[in-house]
Amino acid sequence: MTRDIADVPAVEVITTVAVHLMSSAAVNLGLAEGGEEHKDLDEARKLINALAGLVTAAAPDIGTYHAAPLRDGLKSLQLAFREASVVPDEPGQGPGEKFTGPVLGR
Repeated sequence: MTRDIADVPAVEVITTVAVHLMSSAAVNLGLAEGGEEHKDLDEARKLINALAGLVTAAAPDIGTYHAAPLRDGLKSLQLAFREASVVPDEPGQGPGEKFTGPVLGR
């Protein structure tokens, strides 16, 4: 049975969209099964930027309980992007960093 969209809490919609962005970014970073075959850093950059904007904008409304794991996933993707890049971005210039600030090292 399909739920009416009006019955879906906003936090559920936001986290679902975030998980889809994370999954797609991971695939485009070559982190999924098939790795290099699906690697596309340009696409990954776009997805990470969108994820960072969503998480940053939504965090105050969805609260720490929901935002913290999304931030952790975002940071992991940002670090994976840095590792996958042949030409590294300057600190603060990587995907999503205009929203999160510089992401350096593990």
